Amino acid sequence: MLADTGVVELSPMPVDVPSAEWESLEYMDWKSGGDTNFAPLASADGELDCRGFWDKGKTDKDALWTSNAAMAPTLREYVDAVGANFGRVRIIKLEPQDRETAMRSIHRDDNNRFNPDDEGWVVRTWVELTDNPDSYMLLMDNDADGLPDPSTERRIPLHRGSRYVVDTQRLWHVVVHPGNAVRYALITSFESSPTLEAWIDAQRVTVPG
Repeated sequence: MLADTGVVELSPMPVDVPSAEWESLEYMDWKSGGDTNFAPLASADGELDCRGFWDKGKTDKDALWTSNAAMAPTLREYVDAVGANFGRVRIIKLEPQDRETAMRSIHRDDNNRFNPDDEGWVVRTWVELTDNPDSYMLLMDNDADGLPDPSTERRIPLHRGSRYVVDTQRLWHVVVHPGNAVRYALITSFESSPTLEAWIDAQRVTVPG
């Protein structure tokens, strides 16, 4: 499903998440794609740690829930219900940034360090928790030199409940977030598998006709 463009948009989040499930968490100062803080819901060892799993000798799979997860039961149930092996589960808190500022932080992720060749490729999913219809996830594929190719630019609007799956090790990505309020979203690493594929197929946006 991701082979063509590296991204699949899903239908809106089917459940309502109380704001306390992201506002009451313990956040850590961790920078990625702008002025960000992260609240880990699942980590390599269950500790409140934003570092890559490779620091613990693991690939980004087989995560353990952290103390934050107890305060976010709806989000924990949502991730568990996918049924696929998951790694990092985090809430991102992003301060406002215009396109020029955001482009300084465009990047690709290192999701598959230590991942054996015979196991599923790790991709990431997003769920937007706050309503930011003027903001968007900016995605670009690679040019011949492996740099962002502007001709491939794609924008995903970030209204509340919007969801999408991205191969973030392939695609360059960053969020353009104008305005004056912080943005919150759930980011989850999942291992590609028939289970994940079936879930994506059931959740993806359908085209009328």
